[in-house]
Amino acid sequence: MLLKFAIQDFLDDRKFKNVSKTTMDDYKMQLGQFLKFCNDNKIVNVEDITQSTIKNFIIFYQKKGNNATTTNTKLQRVSAFLNYMVECEVIKKNPAKKVPRAKTDVKIDVFTDYHIKQMLTYYRRIKQREKAFYAYRDYQIIVTLLGTGLRLTELCNLKWTDIDFKNNTLSVFGKNRKRDTIPITDKLISELATYKVYCQQYFGIENLNDYVFTNRYNKQLTPNAVKNIFKRLAKIMNFRDVRLSAHTFRHTFCQKCIQSGMSTFAVQKMMRHSSIAITEKYAAMWGNDLKEQNDKYNPLNNLDI
Repeated sequence: MLLKFAIQDFLDDRKFKNVSKTTMDDYKMQLGQFLKFCNDNKIVNVEDITQSTIKNFIIFYQKKGNNATTTNTKLQRVSAFLNYMVECEVIKKNPAKKVPRAKTDVKIDVFTDYHIKQMLTYYRRIKQREKAFYAYRDYQIIVTLLGTGLRLTELCNLKWTDIDFKNNTLSVFGKNRKRDTIPITDKLISELATYKVYCQQYFGIENLNDYVFTNRYNKQLTPNAVKNIFKRLAKIMNFRDVRLSAHTFRHTFCQKCIQSGMSTFAVQKMMRHSSIAITEKYAAMWGNDLKEQNDKYNPLNNLDI
């Protein structure tokens, strides 16, 4: 079967199965790169793909700068496509199955209190009237991410109707198109309520967008737009020891919850991890941090006993 047609068939199947737009876009990009690589190497049929083909594809993009995480995503997407080819009986075995995953760096970036204070102080100090909307919006994005651990797409898809200001809850349309409700603090509720009033005054009550975070034209912010916000902020902050991204805010939320003594089960529910094993991995990773915090702040330290 022609690889070009096979990939299109697979993408149609994913669309039929209603995968998220983010996942769909990633499939298109990764499999588009795989198709180009195969064509450049004169491989046009699915049946001609071997384990070596996949290894060479991975190596080719590693030389272009792909890190371990991106490499494993590539392998995962190609493997899913080839599994589908096995299901369709185009091939008998998936040649990607025995290709080893790249070892990822165990270190996960998180923000310190210093990082957080620097970012929020920067936005609070912007005095120019023409930049007021951007400053307040970006400030509120950071506060919301830190207070909820939302993923980037979840933040962009957040609507005012998802926020229950009376019962302090947030409805999140997350991964696998699953809707969850999580509690949020009085402080965040107050911040969001004040921001809503500001948006009503800025755009007009009758023009308030359904989405919480918009651009200056009152259109929903895209994930790419938020990434660009953080790219600009990263240049200004010039943090040397941490990557400024939405996922770093999510990891910071998780770390703070674990270090505060929140149960693993509660952290799993707040983070909306599909498996508690994922949460336990983070808990184990930050276990030493938890010990250090306990050694430093334990109430017995200041008691003469």
